[in-house]
Amino acid sequence: MKRAAAIAVAVVFSALACTTAMAENKKVDKLTVQFVPSREPDEIITATEPLEGMLQGELANLGYDVGAVEISVGTSFDAVGQALVSGTVDIGVIPGGTYVLYDDGCEVILTATRNGLSIDSDSPKDWNDQKPTEASENQVTFYRALMIAGPSEKGRELADKVNAGEELTWEDLDSANWSVMSSTSPAGYIYPSLWLSEHYGHNITELSHAALSDSYGTAFARLASGQVDVLCVYADGRRDYVDKWNEEYGMENSIWDDTDVIGVTPGIYNDTISVSTVSPNMQDADLKAAITQAFINIGNTDEGKEVIAIYSHNGYQEAKSEDYDSERAAQKMIQEMGE
Repeated sequence: MKRAAAIAVAVVFSALACTTAMAENKKVDKLTVQFVPSREPDEIITATEPLEGMLQGELANLGYDVGAVEISVGTSFDAVGQALVSGTVDIGVIPGGTYVLYDDGCEVILTATRNGLSIDSDSPKDWNDQKPTEASENQVTFYRALMIAGPSEKGRELADKVNAGEELTWEDLDSANWSVMSSTSPAGYIYPSLWLSEHYGHNITELSHAALSDSYGTAFARLASGQVDVLCVYADGRRDYVDKWNEEYGMENSIWDDTDVIGVTPGIYNDTISVSTVSPNMQDADLKAAITQAFINIGNTDEGKEVIAIYSHNGYQEAKSEDYDSERAAQKMIQEMGE
């Protein structure tokens, strides 16, 4: 009887031990998240600092105890793509254009949703007649790129023509100084180049004066100072620089008075959250699924929305590679135009 009781007790403790083991979270020493520099790096780091604790908390609820979440900002769009491909970064918050360029080493898991805008028109004059642009409650999975003329003499010349209902010529555009972003930036390069190709049979590489800016902050500062006449930017870009236009760039008028839209691209599919396919952490399919759900959960909270608003994101939905086939077509066209 004693022997039977001892066996029974042993079985109970064994079952309890198994249950406890099953309930224990998996351990992950560190997760690395990198953002593209579409805003000032210091701004991004400050705004996204709470994301570290949010991710740790959500992942703990989903079965993973993460020792640290390390957030950084890449030196360029390409640098983030390269970090994902090399496996030195686990998670990248990158535009669709960057994703498709580096999809041999990264996988898209989510696409961002964002608030729409009060203006959504193919006509640049409509954007000027109805400015300032305001946020809308409508959730959209796309955004547009705008070509914006600044307060320089040439910028005003181009804007006056557009607002008078006149068509700009290639010579008009080619005579201006342009600010463009990295060649993988949809709003700062790819779609403006497609717009030039469709309307004028030329692309950004054929502009006589196109300077690369390392961030939109740099681009707007150059526009304000008159170093450039035109910049390429996401449609709500001016809303992000309303205060800096006066406080940091020293302009007397509002950004809405000093700038006008001279070109509008078709819709661009929203930013991605992509993961490396080669980093050690991302070899765990369950961890990848947990990260996907964690970001969705964060995007559904007020605190989370406040953090991701730095990129004009309002939430996330699951994505698949085919969602970005239009981006692949755009990239192919850009490559062909550069040959």
